[in-house]
Amino acid sequence: MTHSHILLTGGTGFFGKALLRHWIDRERKGQAPTRVTLLSRDPDRFATQHPALVEHHWLQLVRGDVCDAASLPQGQAFTHVLHAATDSTTGPQLTPQQRFDQIVDGTRHMLNLAVACGASRFLLTSSGGVYGAQPPDMEQIPEHCHTLPDPLNPAQAYSIGKRMAEHLCALTMQAHGLPIVVARCFAFVGPDLPLDVHFAIGNFIRDALQADSITVQGDGSPLRSYMDQRDLAQWLLALLTRGRAGQAYNVGSDHAVSIRELAHTVRDLLAPHKQVHVLGAPNPAAARNRYIPSIAKARQELGLDITISLEDAIRFTAQAHVRRTGTS
Repeated sequence: MTHSHILLTGGTGFFGKALLRHWIDRERKGQAPTRVTLLSRDPDRFATQHPALVEHHWLQLVRGDVCDAASLPQGQAFTHVLHAATDSTTGPQLTPQQRFDQIVDGTRHMLNLAVACGASRFLLTSSGGVYGAQPPDMEQIPEHCHTLPDPLNPAQAYSIGKRMAEHLCALTMQAHGLPIVVARCFAFVGPDLPLDVHFAIGNFIRDALQADSITVQGDGSPLRSYMDQRDLAQWLLALLTRGRAGQAYNVGSDHAVSIRELAHTVRDLLAPHKQVHVLGAPNPAAARNRYIPSIAKARQELGLDITISLEDAIRFTAQAHVRRTGTS
């Protein structure tokens, strides 16, 4: 990406930190990006909390909020816009209406900015949630699946908002010719994943490091898959630069693991002496809950693949947490 200028929204969230760490690693190898502008509602706070992530000549932090068009940077010629500003970590703190508005309005504002500044590429980080509930007989959900979340259920505001954001991208591409790619993201793990929110894998790693046992809140039957944040960063940048315009690509791992199996894997890797407690009782009559992407499209079109195993990702995440907190 010679002579590129990337505008990154959501740079202080999980995706943004993964990208920053990727670029820092590239810098150590003499391959730093030309220029990155990171949009943050509170850049001073982020710089204070994460000085190692921001002290780089190619990175500029600017204050702005994607929900406030007037606060966005004006008059700069960004070549690439990577819009990752909807953080699923803080989302549950918002009302469904606030969450929907943040996704849709934020995307509209960023699309307008990209058109105004003459950007050559735009990547939207969407979600596998746009498919709605995965059919129980479908092992992996492909991009051409057109199931959808229930639009009359307020709890689906995040997924419906992401569908609306994708449609706004399609409309903008049609009206203005802006090449847009959509990354439908699934589940991830890595040093920047919070261990104290609603992510099962983070909770299990926290329990393995700090608690007397590892607790599974449900019956452990849902099937999930996890991509390491280092692979995530590689995939997002590949989609930004090489993804086919007007197309969506699933981003995640296609290696399915049950939540029960995941808890035992974390235990075996990090705290083999601890017990795993499954609180929920299995319901044999219930359909199996799945959230597993097909990643054949990214593999075939862009040559992308999973390079880091789930086991290595769990170890890497735990080691980073111990270094950061001094706990074990």
